[in-house]
Amino acid sequence: MVVAPARAVPPGVADRVTDLASHHVPELELQFHPQCFAAHGHFAGDDTTRKDTLIEAANDPDLDAIWFGRGGYGSARLLSDLVANLGPAARQKTYLGYSDTGALLATLYGAGIGNCIHGPMPSDVQRIGGEAAVLRALQALKVPVLQKADARPQIALNLTVLASLNGTPFLPDLTGHILHLEDIGEYHYRLDRAFAQLASSAWFSRLAGVRLGRFSDVPENDIDFAMTADEIARHWCAAASVPVIGTSPIGHDADNGVVVFG
Repeated sequence: MVVAPARAVPPGVADRVTDLASHHVPELELQFHPQCFAAHGHFAGDDTTRKDTLIEAANDPDLDAIWFGRGGYGSARLLSDLVANLGPAARQKTYLGYSDTGALLATLYGAGIGNCIHGPMPSDVQRIGGEAAVLRALQALKVPVLQKADARPQIALNLTVLASLNGTPFLPDLTGHILHLEDIGEYHYRLDRAFAQLASSAWFSRLAGVRLGRFSDVPENDIDFAMTADEIARHWCAAASVPVIGTSPIGHDADNGVVVFG
């Protein structure tokens, strides 16, 4: 079931993605909840509508997976009391998304609910090469327990979303984890600010390592920041004695990779 916890799914996306699924992964029965197309200002329906839809779908024993339709902003408004309203059926599901919906994935993962996966969303079909991204996600929904190249637990999040969770009860225990990070559209000084906040937090030094995804569409500062996104990340990881152990395939683009949490 596709739901939209943040912004609405754009017109035409459902038809294109459903058509891809029927041709390439016919064993999946893909449904778009009507809430995906609701409108309430910036959001796909008001907070109550979006939250109730997510809870209803998560608690439905006839559904195997929840696929978040798109990001934008809005998921953070649904976190309060979310876990308390999820029953046994919610714990058996796969949850797939990224970007803003990483706030939901992190919260669910921290509560031990379901199989959480970072990966493309239906709205990505609009990107150049987006059909390949959607097919990658559909395969992950088909076979959600994927073989990992590293035995250590993994989690993949948007940097800005992670910084917004820092210091809240929704941040999971990431001790011993490899943290994959990416972002889009943030000035270098904002990336630096987010990394500085994380690096000064006690939990950050307990990571096993950081993998750097793509930090794309970085606007130009009025004054050159004189550090790239990669240099900023490495500076603050070194300050916290956290190793940068390589790159990650994640980012806001058609090449966005799949990372299973845990």
